[in-house]
Amino acid sequence: MSSIKIECVLPENCRCGESPVWEEASNSLLFVDIPAKRVCRWNSLTKQVQRVTMDAPVSSVALRQKGGYVATSGTKFCALNWEDGSTVVLAQVDQDKKNNRFNDGKVDPAGRYFAGTMAEETAPAVLERHQGALYSLFPNHHVKKYFDQVDISNGLDWSLDHKIFYYIDSLSYSVDAFDYDLQTGHISKRRSVYKLEKDEHIPDGMCIDAEGKLWVACYNGGRVIRLDPATGKRLQTVKLPVEKTTSCCFGGKDYSEMYVTCARDGIDPQGLLKQPEAGGVFKITGLGVKGLAPYAYAG
Repeated sequence: MSSIKIECVLPENCRCGESPVWEEASNSLLFVDIPAKRVCRWNSLTKQVQRVTMDAPVSSVALRQKGGYVATSGTKFCALNWEDGSTVVLAQVDQDKKNNRFNDGKVDPAGRYFAGTMAEETAPAVLERHQGALYSLFPNHHVKKYFDQVDISNGLDWSLDHKIFYYIDSLSYSVDAFDYDLQTGHISKRRSVYKLEKDEHIPDGMCIDAEGKLWVACYNGGRVIRLDPATGKRLQTVKLPVEKTTSCCFGGKDYSEMYVTCARDGIDPQGLLKQPEAGGVFKITGLGVKGLAPYAYAG
């Protein structure tokens, strides 16, 4: 095993940093700060950060094949022009649920943008239950709704052969799998592949590595865990110096670095003294495994 190194590469003080995505073309990490309504782009070469503020909480961002980005803001799927910060609404969901907002989202291997919703929280992880749903935005801007009764729609990714969709509804404390049809975007046969242990707390964002293993950020657990979805076993735990770890992705040269976002909201002043880097972006090197390039929205 190579020695693992963890460093805070960007002390951003995010209230709730989320949705890290590596953009190879610009050597940059995209991520959001949900309640600050911000999409951020950190250039790993110049260390500069650019930020675009949107008009509603922005919960995920993704690459777009025709340039620019797509994002989920409020209950809208939006296209984001980075040069001038303008947005175009592509679709809207949950219009009957005024208290809902999108949460985590990711593009599938066919270029569809999957994202789920939740009720707005009254405090971190405190909210009206079963108000959310899972959706995907097809390249033609048609929206498909998969299921509802979701608490906090969260981490998602696809197996290396594109036949399994992995998904987290945080308050189920489970990582679930579905059979997945790449051609149609259809999902079926939901089952749990891993139940979190008490000290792992709440499963949040997730990504897959080049060996088909899942990495899950554990909110309130201060760690990312590596799981084997085939056996249901935890293979590795990497602890960070912050407790509210929210999401993770691979990036950097040849996708051998892991980037982890986290949150400050919900930590009292005493707690912030103990974890001054809360809300920052962390880079983990030496994991000995690589990730995959993210897919881009095809619409």
